[in-house]
Amino acid sequence: MSLFITFEGGEGSGKSVHSRRLYRRLLKKGIPTVLTCEPGGTTLGRKIARWIKWGGDSITPLAELMLFNAARAQSVNQVIKPALENGIAVISDRYADSTTVYQGYGRRLDTSTVLAMNTAAIGKFKPSLTVLLDVPVEVGLQRKSGKSRDRFEREEFDFHQRVRDGYLILAAKEPSRWLVIDGTQSRDMIAEAIWQKISRLLEGL
Repeated sequence: MSLFITFEGGEGSGKSVHSRRLYRRLLKKGIPTVLTCEPGGTTLGRKIARWIKWGGDSITPLAELMLFNAARAQSVNQVIKPALENGIAVISDRYADSTTVYQGYGRRLDTSTVLAMNTAAIGKFKPSLTVLLDVPVEVGLQRKSGKSRDRFEREEFDFHQRVRDGYLILAAKEPSRWLVIDGTQSRDMIAEAIWQKISRLLEGL
């Protein structure tokens, strides 16, 4: 199976910027790579993303959990599984850890329920590396100021703090999979730290 890298972080962390940057760098190195995102990486996922992010405030936490995992199951089957089984590297902007953190820690859903549904959606396709771009909540939200905010970005400060804390808890539990990077550094410094880790992984393939 090929390299599977996921990017995680709270709002305004820079994960989308750096997932795209890594994607371009791998392609320049001649490494076949697919870049996807959650929940919008498929046609179904894009429809679900609109419902979840812009569908008003009537969506319950449990419905969110189910919708995210419906999008994820489709993405695994349609994008991630075919790529990895054909030796193509996959980079995903968000994956199951986002749901563990946002719906588990942020929404305070039962952790065992969240993990069970995540597992059902992803099957055996777990990341070989998860990059967490960690920024203080106030920094991430400030980066989003002046833009139209979706349902999650409009949440109260405490919600976003629980999300950040949740990510750090997950990373501490599984340090061999997670690469935690200070997201307040310059983009070039962050990109170089990511590339150093990726280079070591590529040497081991």
